[in-house]
Amino acid sequence: MPADATAHVRIARPSRDLEAAERFWVAGLGLAVQYRHGADGARGRHSLLMVGRPDAAWHLELVRDPAASVEPRPTPEDLLVIYLGEPVPDTLVERLEQHGGTRAPAHNPYWDTWGVTLQEPDGYLLVLSTRTWSSSAD
Repeated sequence: MPADATAHVRIARPSRDLEAAERFWVAGLGLAVQYRHGADGARGRHSLLMVGRPDAAWHLELVRDPAASVEPRPTPEDLLVIYLGEPVPDTLVERLEQHGGTRAPAHNPYWDTWGVTLQEPDGYLLVLSTRTWSSSAD
């Protein structure tokens, strides 16, 4: 099957402000810029910022089309969960807050029990989980 465990995953989202997004994801969380493209303002010419870890099988693509902006519309269930497998360092939460994040209560109390939820500059939620990933539901 082509979509196996080695397939790379891209999560694409609209962004109001790519500079604010970069501060949060790169300076705050510590992801690396993998690719950047600036638009010239022509319709269909998107500005984008791809961030992730070079060795990961996923990355975020944050997109802005200055000629036809799409407003981010996150819901309380639009989560990006990163399983740390250890306590969430206070210094990491503080750094994310200093770079545009806001601590937020989770819609599902499970995430408040097992991690820290932060809202990023475009309103999407990042959960830093103390758990490790397991494919079995608990």
